[in-house]
Amino acid sequence: MDVLIHAVVGLHIIGIAALLGGFFFQMKAMRGGEARFVPGMLHGALTMLLTGMILVGLDRAAGDPVNNVKIGLKLALLLVILVLVYVKRDEEKVPSSLFGTVGALATANIFIAVLWA
Repeated sequence: MDVLIHAVVGLHIIGIAALLGGFFFQMKAMRGGEARFVPGMLHGALTMLLTGMILVGLDRAAGDPVNNVKIGLKLALLLVILVLVYVKRDEEKVPSSLFGTVGALATANIFIAVLWA
C-alpha cells in the first residue's frame, strides 16, 4: 500500500508542477498584460484534484487519520483555481491580477500541504 500511496503522491507533485510551470512560463507575459492560461495549467489542476481524492481514499483505506479541515481547505483553493482556469482558458489575455491569484493560490496550497502537520 505504501508504494501505491507514494506513486500517487508523485503524480500529485507532477500535477502541481504542471500548474506552476505554466504559471512561471507566463510570468513575463503577465507583466505586459499578455498572460493566458495554457492547457497544461488546467491539466495540472485536474491531475491534482484526481490524485488528491485518490490519496484521501488510500489514507482512509489504510486506516490513517485524515485531517478533514486541511483537506477541505486545500480542496477549496484547488476548486477556485480550477474554476478560474477553466472559465478563462480560451481567452487570449487574462488580467494580471487574476493570473497572479492563480499562482498565489497554488503556492498557498503547497505551503498548506507541507507546513500543516
